[in-house]
Amino acid sequence: MQAYKLMITMSGTVLAVLLTGCSSTPYLDSHFGESVDMIKAQQTINPQASQNMDPVAGIDGKAGQEAIGRYYDSFKTPPSTANILTIDVLGGGGGK
Repeated sequence: MQAYKLMITMSGTVLAVLLTGCSSTPYLDSHFGESVDMIKAQQTINPQASQNMDPVAGIDGKAGQEAIGRYYDSFKTPPSTANILTIDVLGGGGGK
């Protein structure tokens, strides 16, 4: 009799756990991704930009190449640290 009650209790517990997997989708999950789509749409200035065949006005190729070259060169040599002001915030006064 004791084993029968235990089996019924365990079966009921397993059934309850399995039925929770059949629950409906929460409200938040049903709208998952809508905020990302809205933000992407708000950040798009001109959705038909690929249809515009006018040449791009702005920096020419030679000036752009020089600017990129200077940008890459700025990473080759570390910046000078000669003029950095050092402030002793730990109070290392030598124990005086």
